[in-house]
Amino acid sequence: MSEIDTVLPGDAAQTLLKTIADWGDMMTIIQHGGSVFEFKGPFPKGEVGHGFYNLIPAGAGFQGHLDLSKVHEIRFQDTPRGGRESYAFVFCNQQDDVIFKVFLGRDREGQLFANQVEAFKKIKNAGIEFLGNTGADA
Repeated sequence: MSEIDTVLPGDAAQTLLKTIADWGDMMTIIQHGGSVFEFKGPFPKGEVGHGFYNLIPAGAGFQGHLDLSKVHEIRFQDTPRGGRESYAFVFCNQQDDVIFKVFLGRDREGQLFANQVEAFKKIKNAGIEFLGNTGADA
């Protein structure tokens, strides 16, 4: 992982997830029990209910229920993967375990979406001040 110079507190998770739900195709990775699950597509919008942030896909796709109270911090990963530039939001718990990662998306030629890279860097540079935004400006 890159040098961690910006970390958002866990209570920024809902704001961040609502923001990236409008970014288009991304890749969400969940590692559990020796397996790696990957989902390519838009991160679903969500709403809070019954103690969870419930993902609501537009049609078939990635869905689930996130216990955002378990998110201690959100890191900004910006290290090359496979020799290519790569960016991800890394959601970690209190024990420093990765809960899940959301990577910026790529087009059919494997190029990162420039608007996502710009928005990622804007949020990273804003740091804790990001919490004061509605996400529309990010």
